[in-house]
Amino acid sequence: MKYPNEVIIAEVGPRDGLQNEKTILPPEAKAKLIDQAIEAGFKVIEIGSMVHSKAIPALADTAEVFKLIKNKDKAELRVLVPNLKGTERAIAAGIKKVKLTVSASESHNISNFNRTPKQTVEGFKECYDLAHENGLEVSGAIATSFGCPFEGEISIEQIEQVVKAFIDLGIREISLSDTTGMGNPKEVYTKCQYFKENYPEIIWNIHFHNTRGMALANIVAAMEAGMSRFDGAFGGLGGCPYAPGASGNVASEDIIHMLHRMGINTGIDLDKSIEIAKEVKMLVGHDVDSYMLKAGKVSDLIKEKPKKQIKICNA
Repeated sequence: MKYPNEVIIAEVGPRDGLQNEKTILPPEAKAKLIDQAIEAGFKVIEIGSMVHSKAIPALADTAEVFKLIKNKDKAELRVLVPNLKGTERAIAAGIKKVKLTVSASESHNISNFNRTPKQTVEGFKECYDLAHENGLEVSGAIATSFGCPFEGEISIEQIEQVVKAFIDLGIREISLSDTTGMGNPKEVYTKCQYFKENYPEIIWNIHFHNTRGMALANIVAAMEAGMSRFDGAFGGLGGCPYAPGASGNVASEDIIHMLHRMGINTGIDLDKSIEIAKEVKMLVGHDVDSYMLKAGKVSDLIKEKPKKQIKICNA
């Protein structure tokens, strides 16, 4: 087993974690969480999405949230954009990186965007060109890469068609997303190894949901295949509004804890990450899917054993 010495964890809680919450947090609270994540050591944060307010009301204030973030220059802050208008909103807000998302599954893509994957990617050319002209970085994401609730298994060929389309646009950073937590370690290893070996020029990000409790195992499998960049959400919040059964993301603090126990560096302060998850739990007003909040760190259970004292008898 070969693992990377260092892993980059992107905090996607402000976008993918909060988009499904019934309690809509005020922009001040979101900005505070993002600043806390930056202080904890997260170098990549997905702060929201430039969508119409009717589509996802919880993310309608993303531009305002961005303005309120104090430490913008200390982390890569990206937003999801669904179309040209979203790209225009990101530019107007002063955001420097956008992410374009399409599904490998035609059924899921139609449910999400009301278009086929091919039509969606074709529409991305205007988005990419406009972003590029205005100096924004652009990444891509492929939803349902490890299974679709409507179509079942997703083949490497289906994913590869989208990968090639993104590359044709000029995109060199792509995320493979397990939108409904259907992936398993064997499948994850096979797919990650294939894309890592056949597209070494691409910066790969991997996004797992913990719907069936396999996200951490899938991260280990992906690392064995050479991947070293993963998404997590504080408290394990989140889910896709357009995919049945898509419960939360894997908790950022759980990923950090596992990697640190394995001797893999993340550059993130675990204790600060746990404190963020505690605050998120309080803000959303319900329990969250975080092993760190339920069981605590392993290191809290391992205490240094006192040295055995030897009594010396003076004759």
